[in-house]
Amino acid sequence: MSSNSFGKLFTVTTFGESHGPAIGCVIDGCPPGLAIAPEDFRHDLERRATGRSRHTSQRHEADEVEILSGVYEGRTTGTPIALLIRNTDQRSKDYGDIAATFRPGHADYTYWQKYGIRDPRGGGRASARETTMRVAAAVIAKKWLAEHHDVRVRGHLAQLGEVTPRGFDREAAEQNPFFWPDAGQVAELEDYMHALRKSGDSVGARVDAVAEGVPPGWGEPVYGKLDGDLAAAMMSINAVKGVEIGAGFAAVAQRGTQHRDEMHLDGFTSNHAGGILGGISSGQPVTVSVAFKPTSSILVPGQSVSLAGEAVAVVTKGRHDPCVGIRATPIVEAMLALVLMDHALRHRAQCGDVGPVAPRIA
Repeated sequence: MSSNSFGKLFTVTTFGESHGPAIGCVIDGCPPGLAIAPEDFRHDLERRATGRSRHTSQRHEADEVEILSGVYEGRTTGTPIALLIRNTDQRSKDYGDIAATFRPGHADYTYWQKYGIRDPRGGGRASARETTMRVAAAVIAKKWLAEHHDVRVRGHLAQLGEVTPRGFDREAAEQNPFFWPDAGQVAELEDYMHALRKSGDSVGARVDAVAEGVPPGWGEPVYGKLDGDLAAAMMSINAVKGVEIGAGFAAVAQRGTQHRDEMHLDGFTSNHAGGILGGISSGQPVTVSVAFKPTSSILVPGQSVSLAGEAVAVVTKGRHDPCVGIRATPIVEAMLALVLMDHALRHRAQCGDVGPVAPRIA
């Protein structure tokens, strides 16, 4: 299987399966001298983890990071950083009944068609468990971006099924398991998810993320566009079916006089472009919105076929998220941070001597 690496100068290669002994990643291109310790990974990995509430999969993984290389006396050396996380709570028996069938909405059928073999335990390589290592790698990217450019990446759940926030408090999003920006709606979301889980069905979600402090100039025209790489990065996340930069699809109904972000010396009047013009960052916040499909692993029977070519009804048992988007905020943040880290290094390599160019819009 190829294409397990991401990024040009800050390159992340992940490996491992959902029910294998471990998952891991190798990060190549990290600048030397960055202070990193195993405890630095704990916060974001806990934010991504299953089992934080009864509304997500009840798989409980320790997610303890082992730093195997690339760090000496607490600082990165500039050599490849290898991170490993042992899997500690697999229940492979849950997948025994579906080993000979294809689950509707899953990658079972396409993996079989491509490779002629698949790991049915938790989806194998196609499992969202793989995103744990993206989040771990992004801890390093976030720390470097913050220290060198004062960039801060944050996200929140912007829609759960038909429900949208009535208010917006970014700090509130970190105080509840939904990453929801309106604390007054948390009880409503609890009831919504309880009814959904009781029905055996699932629902989709939307996650918004923003990177503040991104300087102008990151990104490349034509084939290395910052928004193009962001779109590809977000689409690489499991269950993602849509990506918007800035106004996104809302731009279809806007007039040019409304959509264009007019400029004054004291700043832009709006940010419909999502902080990216011509594939290059403008200095405004970089904004991205990601749509997640409903979970395909549900208790409601669905029609499919078996490896023997027979019609079957599939019921997916085990521990699954009725809405994968609930814990996707740290994953979207991670991919945004990894893209920005890669482009920061790419910009420094080619244009590091350019420096600030007047006029500079505040």
